[in-house]
Amino acid sequence: MKQMKRELSLIAIIALLFAVFSPTFVSAAQPMSTASNYILLYVDKVEAFLNGKQVQLDSPATIIKDKMFVPAKFLGDAMGMKVEWNDKTRQITMTTPGYNIVLDSDRNSAWVNGLMQPFDSAAAISKEGRLLIKLTWLADYMGARYTYNEELRRVEIIHTVKPAGIYIPNTGNSKPVAKFSFAKSTYQIGEPVKYVDLSYDPDAEGIAKFEWTGKEEAFFTAGTFPVTLTVWDGHGNKSDTYTRNITIEDKTYLSAIEYPIYMKPIGGFIKTDWSMLWGNFWSLPQLPKQVTTDNTRKLLVSDSPEEFTEKGILYQDKVKGKGRLYADHINGTKEKVTLAILARNTTDKPVTIKTTNKGEVWPSVYANLIGNEASVDFLMNDPRNDSMTVPAKQTFIYSQMPEFYPGQGVNLFYDVETDGEIEFSFVATDAVNQNTLTQLPLLPFTGHVRGSFPVSEVKWGIDASSFTTPSRIIIGDGTTDPFQPGYDPMRKKDVTNDGNYGVIYKIHADKPRKMAVMILAYGGVFKGPFKINGEIRLVPESGVITAFDGMQILARTTGKEDSLDIEFTPPAGSAFPIDLIFYPLDDK
Repeated sequence: MKQMKRELSLIAIIALLFAVFSPTFVSAAQPMSTASNYILLYVDKVEAFLNGKQVQLDSPATIIKDKMFVPAKFLGDAMGMKVEWNDKTRQITMTTPGYNIVLDSDRNSAWVNGLMQPFDSAAAISKEGRLLIKLTWLADYMGARYTYNEELRRVEIIHTVKPAGIYIPNTGNSKPVAKFSFAKSTYQIGEPVKYVDLSYDPDAEGIAKFEWTGKEEAFFTAGTFPVTLTVWDGHGNKSDTYTRNITIEDKTYLSAIEYPIYMKPIGGFIKTDWSMLWGNFWSLPQLPKQVTTDNTRKLLVSDSPEEFTEKGILYQDKVKGKGRLYADHINGTKEKVTLAILARNTTDKPVTIKTTNKGEVWPSVYANLIGNEASVDFLMNDPRNDSMTVPAKQTFIYSQMPEFYPGQGVNLFYDVETDGEIEFSFVATDAVNQNTLTQLPLLPFTGHVRGSFPVSEVKWGIDASSFTTPSRIIIGDGTTDPFQPGYDPMRKKDVTNDGNYGVIYKIHADKPRKMAVMILAYGGVFKGPFKINGEIRLVPESGVITAFDGMQILARTTGKEDSLDIEFTPPAGSAFPIDLIFYPLDDK
């Protein structure tokens, strides 16, 4: 007998699960638009009528011990009653206006608002394994009226939906109302969705908080998807959740890859993963370019020892005419020091030094920050006309930075023009005076970049007018973008400017087509500015980026510009190579 009870209990549980999770008829899951529902059920027949439309039931109404039992899931859906199975408690919850009903077959019990009554007095299991509810019992809790026609063996049920009020009497306030619509009835895959918020507060106090679910800028799968909105007013009163379904056609407007390229704002990120990068951006063809170099300005690079551990002369060379002074150093000593650039006139007549551009940054412990800020300062190219005259056989301080402390670094750019030969010395010392150069040792090379280079500017002319597939140019790989050769007079050795630090890139395109320009920093950590048609663009706006962070949109063209000009200099502290990706855009 106990075994039979356990088997019956198991059958009842399985039946309840089927009753909750199996739809009784197709249209029952759709929300009712009428205020009253008219239902016709025939005893022991699966044919039924809901608001005049015939539907097919999985389990018919039936009479058990002279009492009418009706299919619970069907009536629950038709009357807007919430029916849920709780897998943890193994109970079915039915929510009606004012009542919370819990059915527990394991304990053969039913609870209504916490009061227990026998399960058999409220529910039964049909031979089809569906949950049946006693009609008189359910009607009381649902507020439904019913009649039984014995001749036709038919039950007629009328259920009127009573709208819930939103006024809260004890507070003198009302709940807000959530509501929204879409600008169009249907959208294509990847088409931007416009949401029209129609929420309001009956007390005219405004909406303080919005909570959406399912809201996407665009959908990339065809189908119908629910979107919900819940709002709160300033008193914390919460609205009922409003739901509207959006339909996405099986037509493509933009793919998931294309969408952010078209729609993200300038400076925005396009999130990627390795699959997306490898499949779409890793091996793009390169745009052809015509390369010219400017050999009129000698570039002095003082970057080794990058981290100096003692005071001394970091680098030293001569300039006659145009020059660029570039320094990137970290204080590796255990005390504060001063970084200065000394100008020594070794000739027999005065020499004038004019400074036409400069980039400076306050000392900082963040290598990417100092490289970014000095590059920003230099690319801004604010007009300057600073000059100083160094008498014959004299040494002057050309530039002196504030004292910087252990672990801090500095990055400096100076474009100079001299009317005679000047020896420039980059020094780290306690105090600068006329005898500094004679008192300081020449510091040894430690493996970074140091030397003087004839090329300080590279010009690339690219054809971006008619390409039709995503393409790129590579900066800083040492192959397609060769590192510039030079000479280190301190070591008396030929060297290369690995990374081309201190070099200005000028990229020019005539009549560019409609496209997006993006940066992919796949060499490692990157932070640095670009100057695009005269406007500084930070990459990124804050922090740093890597290939794991995705790509950043630098610019878009409309196809009507006369030209596209990009200026760039490799920022100290950043890793290379990087790609500039040119992505053709269609009219959308």
